[in-house]
Amino acid sequence: MKTLVLVFHPSLNGQSNVNKALANAAGELENVTVRDEYALYPDGRIDVKAEQAAVDAADRVVFQFPLYWFSSPALLKQWEDDVLEHGWAYGSDGHAFEGKEFAVAVSTGSPESKYQPEGDNKFTIDQVLVPFQGTANHINATWVKPFVTFGSFGISDEALAEQVRAYKAFLAE
Repeated sequence: MKTLVLVFHPSLNGQSNVNKALANAAGELENVTVRDEYALYPDGRIDVKAEQAAVDAADRVVFQFPLYWFSSPALLKQWEDDVLEHGWAYGSDGHAFEGKEFAVAVSTGSPESKYQPEGDNKFTIDQVLVPFQGTANHINATWVKPFVTFGSFGISDEALAEQVRAYKAFLAE
């Protein structure tokens, strides 16, 4: 299975500890292509045809990003708006994602305990990510359970190493 990991972190080589480690680990895998979208499009002008070609070449597409205010970084939303065109990704002639798997690999600053009905956020991570599952449904992709790294602000080296191993296994499935 060919997997495309689209990384959306505005400072992957600066402020990112978790997403950088995960992206590097993904890039070590044989059938995985990693694209650093902010590096490719620092001006926010996305090459729609290049992105569509990358999706076309994959069997699974993974959006990797840090959770920002219960959502994604701005470029990921821009990517969805620009790349997921009617007639390509959805609609009567839009079949680009049919037969493909679609997943997200998300990191949160807060620990998992905050993402519970009784936690500070009042929602589980699956509830927070419903819009992405809705996107998968709309484009006729198969939704894959998300890969989540909780507590990235205080993650230990050991915990990060375990997440890296788990992410490689997730991508190799």
